[in-house]
Amino acid sequence: MTVTVYHNPSCGTSRSVLELVRQAGIEPEIVLYLKTPLTRADLDRLVKQGPATARDLLRSKEKLCAELGLDKPDVTDSQILDAIAAHPVLLNRPVVATPRGVKACRPADTVLSLLP
Repeated sequence: MTVTVYHNPSCGTSRSVLELVRQAGIEPEIVLYLKTPLTRADLDRLVKQGPATARDLLRSKEKLCAELGLDKPDVTDSQILDAIAAHPVLLNRPVVATPRGVKACRPADTVLSLLP
């Protein structure tokens, strides 16, 4: 099973998710998204895999989210994905992609629903 973790090593939840994946006997592909930002096409692909929505991928606690007005209910998915592509810090970490789907795994044990 191919598992990709969009990871921020400075985030405790992201480290916990990575450990849970490894405890399941899987060595995931790790994407350090702050160093290798996701393109808009990457983000579109993740949302199409579901069940994560554009809003699920948005880190709403990030100060920049409010500064850009992305916390307003009328903001479109397209606007959200454009903003995440332009500002990788807005990605709600960690995001995990498996053949079972894509989720922003907060809390960490959310990842278990994506694993065998």
